[in-house]
Amino acid sequence: MEPSLSETPSTLPPDQADTPATGDARFLVSDLCSYLESYLTREQVSEVYRAYLFGAEAHEGQNRLSGEPYIYHPVAVARILAGMRMDHQCLMAAILHDVIEDTETAKEQLAREFGREIAELVDGVSKLTQIKFRSRAEAQAENFRKMMLAMTKDIRVIMIKLADRLHNMRTLGVMGPNKARRIARETLDIYAPIANRLGINSIRHELEELGMAAHWPWRYNVLRGALRKRRGNRKEVVSNIEEVLRGRLQQEGFDGNVYGREKHVYSIYRKMLEKKLSLNELADVYAFRILVDSVDTCYRVLGVVHNLYRPVPGRFKDYIAIPKANGYQSLHTVLFGPHGLPIEIQIRTREMHRVAEEGIAAHWQYKDTGARALTPDAAADWLRNLLEVQKDSGNSMEFLEHVKVDLFPDEVYVFTPRGQIFVLPKGATVIDFAYAVHSDVGNQCVAARVDRRLAPLRSQLRNGQTVEIITKPNNRPNPAWLDFVVTGKARATIRSYLKRLEQTEAVELGRRLLERELETQGRSLDLVGEQERTQLLAEIGLHSFDHLLEQVGLGNRMAKLVARLLVSSTEQGGADAGPAGSLTIKGTEGMVVSFAKCCGPIPGDPIIAIFSPGRGLVVHNHDCPNLGDFRRQGQSWLDVQWADDVSGEFSTAIRVDAGNQRGMLATIAALIAEEGSNIEDVRSEERDGLSTSLRFVVTVKGRKHLAAILRRLKHVPFVLRINRVIG
Repeated sequence: MEPSLSETPSTLPPDQADTPATGDARFLVSDLCSYLESYLTREQVSEVYRAYLFGAEAHEGQNRLSGEPYIYHPVAVARILAGMRMDHQCLMAAILHDVIEDTETAKEQLAREFGREIAELVDGVSKLTQIKFRSRAEAQAENFRKMMLAMTKDIRVIMIKLADRLHNMRTLGVMGPNKARRIARETLDIYAPIANRLGINSIRHELEELGMAAHWPWRYNVLRGALRKRRGNRKEVVSNIEEVLRGRLQQEGFDGNVYGREKHVYSIYRKMLEKKLSLNELADVYAFRILVDSVDTCYRVLGVVHNLYRPVPGRFKDYIAIPKANGYQSLHTVLFGPHGLPIEIQIRTREMHRVAEEGIAAHWQYKDTGARALTPDAAADWLRNLLEVQKDSGNSMEFLEHVKVDLFPDEVYVFTPRGQIFVLPKGATVIDFAYAVHSDVGNQCVAARVDRRLAPLRSQLRNGQTVEIITKPNNRPNPAWLDFVVTGKARATIRSYLKRLEQTEAVELGRRLLERELETQGRSLDLVGEQERTQLLAEIGLHSFDHLLEQVGLGNRMAKLVARLLVSSTEQGGADAGPAGSLTIKGTEGMVVSFAKCCGPIPGDPIIAIFSPGRGLVVHNHDCPNLGDFRRQGQSWLDVQWADDVSGEFSTAIRVDAGNQRGMLATIAALIAEEGSNIEDVRSEERDGLSTSLRFVVTVKGRKHLAAILRRLKHVPFVLRINRVIG
């Protein structure tokens, strides 16, 4: 893109832009060391050079696809990090970042040569090459999890990885088209959002531009060409606005720098997609940045520009009072410029601008005893969330899915009743907020007040709302919450809780099923010795008896077969005399016992249970027409009966044929409610113009409760026919 507008000075050193394709690597590292002397001690620069010598020897004979010596790449990565004034240990790790993965060098050798800290940094960036994975996706997900966990211990791991990815993107032209697109897609999906999440806009914008150019080259070139053409028409207008802003600041006595710039191609493309606009319909393509010395001056300058040009209503954002999740601070306002041209103005202090460009790197401090990263609060909160998500994720693929959700930038700012601010992704719900406060608050959430009014738990939150969560100690997450939560932390915590709950319930059900089978053979589970249990576990390859019971409860192993394996062949001989007794259903078994929606079995019905692998038992009404040939498959079904002390409510369906009359549905619904039942679903079908067939799904405690509802409805004058629906 032609730099026709004044740009903000780059935070990178003059030699940063590109690593030359030809030349001597020693010259390149000498060039790097010369720059490092501007902020590191002579001893620290010497250590960086020593790391270079080690890396050059380790990579001896290795070349990149471009044909240049491999050591060019690590040196270029270190040059990028030097532009952000990273400490000497980070630069050493950057130069060495591929030696574990691509050479014979071991982690312990690095630790002996350069210390444990640098060895851990290099290991954090290295891929898991020794482990065989079932698929490329699984390998990528596991490598990503390894890197992210290393980042939670030392943020410099991700700094090295981002610089590594940036240089790879700069030299992507030597790759084949398919591989280049795959790398570009991964960059846009993961690495650019991570750079944004950590506030490193200087890297983020370049990753996005290079990613789009590689993944959608035709779109990128067409859009860039259209912007170049449009810029020629408005170049003079934009230049005039810049001069007017600079002149007004001087007139008011403010010492401020004004930079006009064209927005990046990728950000314009994203806005066109999100708002479904053409380029001609997109107004604020140009932005002006004003840098001043203090926060107070920022607000005073805002008044100046609002007096100069009329502000667009609803387009002012104060990110100084309420910073973004990545620590970004600035005042944003959109104005009606000359000739009705909308222009965006960003006002911030010079320190805020440094943080906006460098993110967490701007918080680095140096000491004579060595450098340490001082992670800002926003990044620290995100890292703590990552650890919780990792703990609650079942595998690396699930972890990657949860993290991706949290990487996208649109944000909503909401408050607790005490005024504490929480930053959530756009579309976040009350449940997401509850889990953001604390995992226990989310698990025990039963209701919420939004701006002092009761609101559904699935309500999406808006900027500025105050949210109060109402909890109940014995409450537990509802699986339906997974349908609408958006944050990775909420999704991972709910899944983990339900998984643990299901496991506990499956173990208990498996114990009951196995006990029932053993009773038919004159044995009891309590009398099965430890030796027999251990022998059985060894035969079937499981690590614990509870794991075996869980598999029985989930229907993955048949209780009858497990019981036969537990007893000796002699005892089995006399055990076939009696049929297995029925298993009792109490209604409190939880997720491992479910009730079929097709026939809606309720207490008092004759019932049968079908084994569903992974789900446990699915209970059907004995007369359900959908049972098919399950009864003939002895290993797939189980004779069950209701316990005497069944608790809870159960869903079943009834059909009501009624004459068309005003208020008919309301009358029937009111009578059902008066009988202590809840309507879960209702559907209607007009029959002949004079009557309507209504199908209700209602909750009842048993057959007696259902009979009471049916009797009550039969006495309604316009009800013509009523019956229960099974199947």
